[in-house]
Amino acid sequence: MKLPRELRVVAVLLAVGLVVGVGGGATYAAFSATTSNGGNSLSTAADWTPPTVPSAVIAHSTGVSGFIGQGKTYRVYANVSDSGNPASGVSTVTANVTNITAGQNSANLSSGSFTVGGTSYGYRSNSLTADNPLSAGSKSFSITATDGASNSATQNGFSVTVDNTVPSASDVQTADHGGNAGKAEATDTITFTYSEAMDPDSILSGWTGSSTNVVVHIDTSGANDPLTVYDSTNTTQLKLGTVALGANYVTGNRTFGASGTASTMVMSGSTITVTLGTPSGSTKNVNSAAAMIWTPSAAATDRAGNPSSILPATESGGNDVEF
Repeated sequence: MKLPRELRVVAVLLAVGLVVGVGGGATYAAFSATTSNGGNSLSTAADWTPPTVPSAVIAHSTGVSGFIGQGKTYRVYANVSDSGNPASGVSTVTANVTNITAGQNSANLSSGSFTVGGTSYGYRSNSLTADNPLSAGSKSFSITATDGASNSATQNGFSVTVDNTVPSASDVQTADHGGNAGKAEATDTITFTYSEAMDPDSILSGWTGSSTNVVVHIDTSGANDPLTVYDSTNTTQLKLGTVALGANYVTGNRTFGASGTASTMVMSGSTITVTLGTPSGSTKNVNSAAAMIWTPSAAATDRAGNPSSILPATESGGNDVEF
């Protein structure tokens, strides 16, 4: 029986290796009919794979991610990759944040290099504003990514915590590490404790909470010297407020760490510990016990962007000498 013309053509092409797939339409590739395989090649392959979104966060600032407060501004950050063969490249990335900002179901994310809390991201949205009121708790959001071949996928499962509680100063303590109790000297520490973890970037721009150099000031002021903390250049006071030490610890205005060994600052949970560096001059031995009073700054915010209460906190544990 004589085969139809179409089947005869397919049979011939199969014989010479030019048809690489049948069923639902043949797929043709750039093969040559030779006695060797060296020149045979598959020149192109379609991209049928949508991009993936391995990570995405919402952040109020670059200091920390995962928290937002009602009425506060925020950005969406994401990492997106396209693994087509060959990849056609990421075309668009959008975020559905309607659980945080009503009506915002397709916020555009632009490509670039962005860092939040020490983690790098390749895409970021413009500044958005959370609803007010917005109930506290976990809120979900999603990211949709589309590649150059119009493959699109939505990644769910991302979330942010809404925190509407105002942080406050809880306690302030010093510790003697220099060997002379009652005398402010290198290696002594002062620890600030908040009611919750704070946004380190709000206290020092660009800070992530890891150990960083600072300069401590203790100014002479009769029987109640104030302590403040400045950045490593000794030009800008940090948003830690002021501590009244309750006694006269210096004979004149003193810096610690402006030269010699630097003072350092590190965050752990809700506490910030400052270690004194080299003093700029002599300090006094204090024998009179008192309780420090820490007045925080409203410019410091928690991880959700809520500004700190400025109500003072009195050192716990009763009167003692500092350092």
